[in-house]
Amino acid sequence: MSNLALKPAGRRNGSAYVDRDKPAQIRYSNISAAKAVADAIRTSLGPKGMDKMIQDGKGDVTITNDGATILKQMQVLHPAAKMLVELAKAQDIEAGDGTTSVVVIAGALLDACSRLLQKGIHPTVISESFQKAVDKGVEVLIGMSHPVDLSDRQTLLNSATTSLSSKVVSQYSSLLAPMSVDAVMKVIDPATATGVDLRDIRIVKKLGGTIDDCELVDGLVLTQKLVNSGTSRVEKAKIGLIQFCLSPPKTDMDNQIVVSDYAQMDRVLREERAYILGLVKQVKKSGCNVLLIQKSILRDALSDLALHFLTKMKIMVIKEIEREDIEFICKTIGTKPIAHIDQFTPEMLGTAELVEEVNLDGSGKFIKVTGCSTPGRTVTIVVRGSNKLVIEEVERSIHDALCVIRCLVKKRALIAGGGAPEIELAVRLAEYARTLGGVEAYCIRGFADAMEVVPSTLAENGGLNPICTLTELRNRHAQGEKTAGINVRKGGISNILEELVVQPLLVSVSALTLATETVRSILKIDDVVNTR
Repeated sequence: MSNLALKPAGRRNGSAYVDRDKPAQIRYSNISAAKAVADAIRTSLGPKGMDKMIQDGKGDVTITNDGATILKQMQVLHPAAKMLVELAKAQDIEAGDGTTSVVVIAGALLDACSRLLQKGIHPTVISESFQKAVDKGVEVLIGMSHPVDLSDRQTLLNSATTSLSSKVVSQYSSLLAPMSVDAVMKVIDPATATGVDLRDIRIVKKLGGTIDDCELVDGLVLTQKLVNSGTSRVEKAKIGLIQFCLSPPKTDMDNQIVVSDYAQMDRVLREERAYILGLVKQVKKSGCNVLLIQKSILRDALSDLALHFLTKMKIMVIKEIEREDIEFICKTIGTKPIAHIDQFTPEMLGTAELVEEVNLDGSGKFIKVTGCSTPGRTVTIVVRGSNKLVIEEVERSIHDALCVIRCLVKKRALIAGGGAPEIELAVRLAEYARTLGGVEAYCIRGFADAMEVVPSTLAENGGLNPICTLTELRNRHAQGEKTAGINVRKGGISNILEELVVQPLLVSVSALTLATETVRSILKIDDVVNTR
């Protein structure tokens, strides 16, 4: 006995020194760093959540309560905390909404982990039990969901309104929700669609006016200026999109031409004039009366002479079309980009009923193309607002609402909101834990308790007493009221489905699975190695 006591702790039979304490310390440091990120974002959960003001290095200010945006702008240094930023990003890509709640759930699960680790339970055991709990949890969520039909416009509106209710612009949800639903419905075929390409919905930001002036344009909106102000409205438009330049050709290298007498000089000018007139006549011959010109870096896309001829022939000219917009424009108005004058033929043109320049009472103009004869399934949303911060927040909010409807297209099922699914999970998982034995039951019980963070945060942010509210909710759910949730507007507990607070099943399921995956990977880390 005595010779055992003399051996130094940590040394085993003269082998190398083993630090038994280090993995535990690394784990706790990772967990506390990730929890700090989750706590920072916790207050912005729900309709009564607070907004964050973020100032970047250049002094630009962003005001938002979209979890993914907040975390993207935050400067996170700790590697484990960066995992939570990636988690919010993953949720943003997968579902588009619920970015705050996924981080809050992950924070609560990590809290549960640290308690279980202190009791001496092995991380692998915790990790495997959590996986078991998630599989059971997804079953519970699917069990309490309701199928939804895409032709049921009211249900789609309810879920879009729920998504907008936690945003800065929530008072405008009666305007923005129908806009988002219509936008998605116009770009898909509801009968066959399994997903929505959000690139078909273009959001154009225009400073000035108020949020009430936002509109959905079935067609195309160009923010570029008209070059020739004479023709500001063209009916029965034939639209050509050119990628070459209407200006005298230049050589590839820098060079100088020395002209010795006036006759040669005149000849140069005459040639140039004839060359440009030839190009313009070809454009006119095809019947084109609206010309879009792609931005050119090497030389002027449009010389003054060409513009003079085009104006004479009453052809509307819009230049500086960005390269990345070309695909969208072609899809919308059914035109094909023309790379050389020889290909400028009538079949390359797109047609539209009306192309006009719209004046926005004193705050600039934009060009609107409507009534396309072969409309590709695209729409444009024009976002207006009194300042840059408002416009950007409206854009983020509309994006979230579009994503919610996209989730419903992907997986056509709805689930109650307002903390109801989380409390239901907590109650059902606690029941499930009682059927198991040993350490596993303990871990699943911890998982179940962690689920209660969403309703308690909702209650806290809404100014209710979290303990009373949670107890009441648990009681209701234990009696079998699956849809009882926190009604923040009335400050109490009610049947959330009757209050029309709904969210897509995909948002809840992906939040649960992604949060658990992240927590499991943080648990498995037992050392951090820095490399140069």
